Amino acid sequence: MLSRFDYNFFPPKEYSWIGYHSLFVYIIQVSVGNHQWTVKHRYSDFHDLHEKLVSEKKIDKNLLPPKKIIGKNSKSLVEKRQKELEVYLQTLLVKFPVTAPKVLSHFLHFHLYEINGITAALAEELFHKGEQLLMAGEVFTIRPLQLYAVTQQLLQGKPTCANGDAKTDLGHILDFTCRLKYLKVTGTGGPFGTSNIQEHLLPFDLSIFKSLHQIEINHCGGKLIKGLTSSKHALATMSVRFSATSMKEILVPEASEFDQWEPEGATSSCPVTAVIPTWRTLTTLDMSHNSISQIDDSVKLTPKIEFLDLSHNGVSLVENLQHLYNLVHLDLSYNKLVSLEGVHTKLGNIKTLNLAGNQLERLCGLNKLYSLVNLDLSNNKIEQIDEVKNIGNLPCLEKVVLSSNPLSIIPDYRTKVLAQFGDRASEVCLDNIVTTEKELDTVEVLKAIQKAKEVKYKLSNSDKKISEDSRLTAASSKSNCSSLTVRPSSPSLPRPVSSSQGNHVCIVLYFFCFFLIENLKCSRICILGEGFVTT
Repeated sequence: MLSRFDYNFFPPKEYSWIGYHSLFVYIIQVSVGNHQWTVKHRYSDFHDLHEKLVSEKKIDKNLLPPKKIIGKNSKSLVEKRQKELEVYLQTLLVKFPVTAPKVLSHFLHFHLYEINGITAALAEELFHKGEQLLMAGEVFTIRPLQLYAVTQQLLQGKPTCANGDAKTDLGHILDFTCRLKYLKVTGTGGPFGTSNIQEHLLPFDLSIFKSLHQIEINHCGGKLIKGLTSSKHALATMSVRFSATSMKEILVPEASEFDQWEPEGATSSCPVTAVIPTWRTLTTLDMSHNSISQIDDSVKLTPKIEFLDLSHNGVSLVENLQHLYNLVHLDLSYNKLVSLEGVHTKLGNIKTLNLAGNQLERLCGLNKLYSLVNLDLSNNKIEQIDEVKNIGNLPCLEKVVLSSNPLSIIPDYRTKVLAQFGDRASEVCLDNIVTTEKELDTVEVLKAIQKAKEVKYKLSNSDKKISEDSRLTAASSKSNCSSLTVRPSSPSLPRPVSSSQGNHVCIVLYFFCFFLIENLKCSRICILGEGFVTT
């Protein structure tokens, strides 16, 4: 049955090309409920429509106003023809109040914008190509508007084949979606086609897909998507972009119905109102280019995740990722991160980490990511070469990108950065550029200079220590000697110490001081020797 709709004729537009006569295009605005769209046709299109309807013996051949040659482009004739074509369309719609012939449906673009026309066109397409697509294992692309139309058809409970054509039966769609493994749902950023339809505002149900292994969703309304969780048992790869405001609305949409929930198999010390099954086969999750501000606790429902892409969002804190024991690849580029403190407690086994395009100034939180192999820190706010020391001792690190940071304009930036990796400098690829032999030679020189500075620092500290120890020893000796000074005898005073005892004490102190100084000299000689060997 046709949805109730209205239409309007706009004044025809005249188009001219050099060397050709003017052409007039009639613009028809069709409205169904709140949705409307425009269709453009020349008189010849009306004539073709009429010929097809007549050949199918559906209308009288004299119904269409005749074509005129003389004065065909005059304003009066064009206006008169517009009114006659309006009457022609009105007559057709009165004649076919329930189901429009296929040729008329296409003429008014019902197959693009109207629920019944959309589902009929999709069913016929799958009737012809469905089996071929399934056997080839190809990704099937569908629009949110098409899914909306199918969902509405199922909710209305109307006959699955209203126009009597078996090829347009809704059953062809349901059979295909039940067996499909690879699906892509792609909407538009603005109005669809010539209509006012905003696809990201259309609700639709994905529960008709029973066997999905991979799904990609773009430019849809995340909160309006129903039935996605019905694919939990088989889905391995999921991408949701330009569609979500939170991870929770995609991974656990039912969370809003419960005060306290926990993943299936988890233990909780708090009262739980719901136990929610996990995405037990999901290993790849791409939720980039959304409006996500937080890595919320819904990630607990994806324990098998290995690849997680949250780039181009508004995340400001790395959290809750300690639940993802299998995570090896994480993309948090182009978010709002300013600190990485304690990040190693959240990313135990990470191998590839993309932090490009954030607001990072320090790298102190990366020094314990011992399994890290690839690290992208480009387009941040890192100014000091010394910050690289935080990643210089990571044993597995092979690729580092620091381009487009303030430190990248420092003279000899590459060699100074590579020098922070010590003996592993030759194993590290900086900014996707292979390290040259010349750079490695320069790195060795910088390492030698750094070593000399360290030796000098040690010697300086040693000299300070010797000076301090000598001062303390001298002060101690002076104190002890003064306590042994001979005083005049007096009946009331104790007997003074004999000179032999005093000499004995002084001799002991002398040998003690001499022994201490000799040891310090030996220590100094050893340090100098170490410095000599290193040099």
